[in-house]
Amino acid sequence: MNSHDSDVHTISPELPAMFDGMKLAAVATVLYIIVRCLNLKSPTAPPDLTYQDTPLNRFLLKSCPQLTKEYIPPLLWGKSGHLQTALYGKLGRVSSPNPKGIRKYLPMLDGATATFDLFEPLADHRTGDIALIHLPVLPDDITMVICPGIGNHSEKQYIRTFVDYAQKDGYRCAVLNHLGALPNIELTSPRMFTYGCTWEFGAMVSYIKRAYPQTQLIVVGFSLGGNIVCKFLGENQTNQERVLCCVSVCQGYSALRAQETFLQWDQFRRFYNFLMADNMKKIILLHRHSLFGGSSSIMIDADLGRLYTATSLMQIDDNIMRKFHGHSSLKEYYEKESCVNYIHNVNVPLLLVNSADDPLVHDSLLTIPRTLAAKKPNVIFALTLHGGHLGFFEGAVLFPQPLTWMDKVIVGYANALCQWEKQKPPCQSGHMSEGSCAEAKA
Repeated sequence: MNSHDSDVHTISPELPAMFDGMKLAAVATVLYIIVRCLNLKSPTAPPDLTYQDTPLNRFLLKSCPQLTKEYIPPLLWGKSGHLQTALYGKLGRVSSPNPKGIRKYLPMLDGATATFDLFEPLADHRTGDIALIHLPVLPDDITMVICPGIGNHSEKQYIRTFVDYAQKDGYRCAVLNHLGALPNIELTSPRMFTYGCTWEFGAMVSYIKRAYPQTQLIVVGFSLGGNIVCKFLGENQTNQERVLCCVSVCQGYSALRAQETFLQWDQFRRFYNFLMADNMKKIILLHRHSLFGGSSSIMIDADLGRLYTATSLMQIDDNIMRKFHGHSSLKEYYEKESCVNYIHNVNVPLLLVNSADDPLVHDSLLTIPRTLAAKKPNVIFALTLHGGHLGFFEGAVLFPQPLTWMDKVIVGYANALCQWEKQKPPCQSGHMSEGSCAEAKA
């Protein structure tokens, strides 16, 4: 045996061991990355609650167990806010039903045409037969008026899932279709939905109040819709008449404060900003003839040129959106259209829900609902550890359930509030005038 053969026999047994070590290191690295990215070591916990200790809040928390029990997302991926958000954004929901509604068209004063879909209840409301003889019965006729997220409408799967669940629990549902969001409905004026315009939502609420004079309202807003409904209620005290409560999920409260965070790469927020801007571009371009048809060709070319090159929502808002309502600057637009300047005027019971791992809502924005709940007795702020942006999927290991924690908590809170209204003395219900209350006491 020559020296060359001797070297080969000496080295070769070590090579497989070295490669095995490299494979183990690679596997360990991949597993470490998966554990970190999927946040698998994060614990599950009940929502972190901020509220004042009042009889109403104690009753609501006792009667709505979703707010005090652990929210348990799917084990393998549900603790990642990005995957929760991505699954909501791509699929909406799992095994989504298809509730049947009637589309309503409402002409607006500026020539726009608002639309909403109306879904009648599929069962009697569960508090309909729970009334003490010596107390007046709260009308069984209860309508949820729902405002979806940015660029969304009644045909989105997460809306359909929630509506079907609420219908089966005895609620009528009215769902606003954001102006311009439905691709098959043409705009009838040079205006589309904006971050905080409440005109269309107000028109829908007015229609419901006229069409169903006995109905009580439960107001629900998702993401951008949460900003709109809270702003609507806070703009005028008359907007709160016949409103039992309001629930807002995953909103950001202040566009002015949020704009800087949307330009940061933390939690890939800048990437999400780009994706949402791209979606807004598609909606605007779909209605370009309605939006820009009356303008000069020079203005059209300039606006469209800036639109094509925009890579953020802020650029689109500054070049296009703020002009629909004549705001002179982006700062003015965000200040006037954010609910943070109105929400303190909301006096009906208000549930504000956010997720700590929501990649779209920066943690600094959550001081707004937390401070509000600490100051106002009608507000509960619930912050979950997981859930992403409008995800809140539940499930054992891999596959999520059709209904989410979000769906259950909204209906559970609404049911608890209705039960409270049933059981409390009439003078505390908020539906009797001071004169009637004095007569009842006499």
